[in-house]
Amino acid sequence: VQLQASGGGLVQTGGSLRLSCAASGRTFSLLNIGWFRQAPGKERDLVAAFEWNGETTYYKDSVKGRFTVYTDNAEKTAYLQMNSLNPEDTAVYYCAAGNPRGPVADPSGYHYWGQGTLVTVSS
Repeated sequence: VQLQASGGGLVQTGGSLRLSCAASGRTFSLLNIGWFRQAPGKERDLVAAFEWNGETTYYKDSVKGRFTVYTDNAEKTAYLQMNSLNPEDTAVYYCAAGNPRGPVADPSGYHYWGQGTLVTVSS
C-alpha cells in the first residue's frame, strides 16, 4: 500500500484545514485508516482513526468535536477535516493504513505509512 498525504499548511488560530491521504496498491475499502501527528520534541500520537467498515471511529480527546475522519472509497482517499485549530495542533501529520483485523485505536494496528504533511497554527 502506498499512501500520499497532502493538505498541510499555515493557518491562524480558529481556522480549518482538510488533510487528504490518497492510497494505491491495495483494496482501499478494506483498510483501517489512522491519522497521526508528531509535534517537535514529542512522540507520534494517534489522533483519529476510521475502521474499514465504518463501525468504529476513534478520536484523541483533545481533538474530539473539532476533527473528523472519513473516507471516499471511490476516490481511494481518506480525509481529516480539522476545525477550530489552535497552536497545540501544530505538528507533522501522517496518514497510515492497517489491515482490517488489526486494532483501530492502537498504533500497533498500522503498518503502511505516508509521508508527513506539516500543519502550523499561528496564534
